[in-house]
Amino acid sequence: MATKGQMTNFEETKKQFILPKGLIYLDGNSLGPMPKNVPSEINTLLHEEWSNLLINGWNDAEWMFQPENLGNKISRIIGAEDNSVVVGETLSVRVFQALSSAIKDVGKRKIILTDSGNFPSDLYMAQGLVHLLNDQFEIRICEPEEVLDSLSDEIAVLMLTDVDYRTGRRHDISLISKIAKDNGIVTIWDLAHSAGALNLNLKEWDIDYAVGCTYKYLNAGPGSPAFIYVNPKKINEVKPSLMGWLGHQKPFEFLHKYVPGKGINRMKIGTPPVLANAALAASLKIWDTVNMSELRSKSIDLSERLISGLKKNCPNLKLASPINAEDRGSQVSFYFEHGYPAMQAIIEKGVIGDFRSPNIMRFGITPLYISKEDIDLAIEIISNVIQNSLWDRPKYKKQKFVT
Repeated sequence: MATKGQMTNFEETKKQFILPKGLIYLDGNSLGPMPKNVPSEINTLLHEEWSNLLINGWNDAEWMFQPENLGNKISRIIGAEDNSVVVGETLSVRVFQALSSAIKDVGKRKIILTDSGNFPSDLYMAQGLVHLLNDQFEIRICEPEEVLDSLSDEIAVLMLTDVDYRTGRRHDISLISKIAKDNGIVTIWDLAHSAGALNLNLKEWDIDYAVGCTYKYLNAGPGSPAFIYVNPKKINEVKPSLMGWLGHQKPFEFLHKYVPGKGINRMKIGTPPVLANAALAASLKIWDTVNMSELRSKSIDLSERLISGLKKNCPNLKLASPINAEDRGSQVSFYFEHGYPAMQAIIEKGVIGDFRSPNIMRFGITPLYISKEDIDLAIEIISNVIQNSLWDRPKYKKQKFVT
């Protein structure tokens, strides 16, 4: 991370990405573009480490320590303590791991509270866990605006996604976490749409668990590993349900009985995805020059610019995101009856956003590689498609598997 007082040069950060000419990429909230240093980082691993070191790479190239080393780099981006984050597995696995660990620390309470804005996969993981435990727990789903009023001493675990994947609506993590803690509730936050986009401060907010992915705003590539954070105050009391070999205190003694590793190491599960981690390591180097407060400020400026332009040009697009910038993440979403074909037409014209059922058009705002000029051109292209109904063609209405 940039040191305090160091200014972020966004013109320089943009130069560090591979961006196809003639294309405006407003989908970094789904998959970030490739940083230019990724191929060389992977080539080094392939041609200098794996090919030459072979199995010695686990020691000599420190492959085995990637989860905690990369975790420490991510911890600085999310405002967490050193040695509180490890990298590996998928986000769904990390959700299951956090929740299955959390429910061991709740006494007789049996309610897992979440909201309707949570990402479906998080809910599926919770449903699977409850089923595994013979329905001893209840999953209670409230509306996002009802979360605070739903917190009470009967709630065991609060599991929320910070930023709604559809609308970009953002929770107040600090306030919600404080009230949850006052009620003895264990907190789990999904930071999939927050890490690398918002100015987070997990240490100050004193949350219990957080999980997130690295392929969105952190730009580590498709299928890149997830991360998990556990509050250092409680990590040595955590009893993981997913007792992986590398989470063992002494994995190379090959003991039959699981003994949890020290600190955050107990949250390791399987073999590190070394090739994917090389891309992540490359992408994280960009963040050495980034000031998160400046990033967030520019994100808001660009978002407001997009909203203002489309509100003026396209009155039939209804803003789905909160009007107040502080209440949304780093994306702008609009309701439009013909959202899917409209987005396909917009993509063909050179602006990449995406669609979420049933009628939401999403545009990710990523200041590391998006400028005011990009936003102005995007407004022009989107407005042309909407004003002239260019979306009303059969080819745009044929739905693809990935939307």
